[in-house]
Amino acid sequence: MSRLKSKPPLIPKSIIERAKKFNTTLIADALYDSNTGVMDHKIKPVSSGMKVIATAITVDMKAGDNLMLHQAIYAGSEGYVLIADGKGHKKNAYLGELMAGAAHAVGLEGIIIDGFVRDKEALCELGFPIFAKGFTPNGPCKDRPGEINTKITCGGVTVHPGDLVMGDDDGVVVVSQVKIEEVFSKAEKKLAYEQKRLEEIAEYGSKRKKGITTGNIEPFWLTNKIGNFNM
Repeated sequence: MSRLKSKPPLIPKSIIERAKKFNTTLIADALYDSNTGVMDHKIKPVSSGMKVIATAITVDMKAGDNLMLHQAIYAGSEGYVLIADGKGHKKNAYLGELMAGAAHAVGLEGIIIDGFVRDKEALCELGFPIFAKGFTPNGPCKDRPGEINTKITCGGVTVHPGDLVMGDDDGVVVVSQVKIEEVFSKAEKKLAYEQKRLEEIAEYGSKRKKGITTGNIEPFWLTNKIGNFNM
C-alpha cells in the first residue's frame, strides 16, 4: 500500500534568497568535510541553464513504475522540488512532456530523478527544471505502490523531506535542514575568498598586458602544500 504523508514545512524564504548567492560548487565545497550531499554526477539538467533551489518532497518508487511520481506531482505546490528515487533504472522513462507540464502548472520548482526521462525536445522547450540520468523513449508502468515524504536515497545521497535542494549545470546538492546554517557559513567564506581571488587574477592579467610583471598570483596555501612534498 502507498503512503502519502503531509508535506514538510517550506524552508523560509530568507534562506532560499540567501541560497541564491551560491552555486552547487560552493555548496559542494562547504559539504566536503562531511563527504555527503552531492548526487551522482550523471544526474544533470535536461537542458543547460536550468536551476532549482527549493524544499524537498521525496518520492520512493518501484523500479520502472511512476505511479507515485504522478501522485506527488498533484500533491505538490510552489516552493517544493520533487526528489524521486528511481533506483537508477534505465529501461523505462519516469516522466515526459505531460507530467513535466503538469508539475509546472501546479507550481512545483522542479523534479530530480535517479533514473531516465523522455520527450527531450519538449522538456527543453518547456524550460521547467528536470534533472535526470538520461533519456529513453520507453514508457513506465503505473501499477505498484511506493511512498511519498519518507527518507530516500537519490543519486547516492540520503534525502529527507524538507531538506534544501539545489541544482544547476554542475549537478545537484542536498543540504540537511539541520546543517543549513553551518553549510551556508562555510559557503559564504568560500564565496568571499573566490571573489577576492578573481579580482586579484584580473588585476594581475591587466598589469601583465601593460608590461608590469611584479608580484605573483599563487594562492597563499600553495607553497605550504607543495612544501609538504619537499620539492
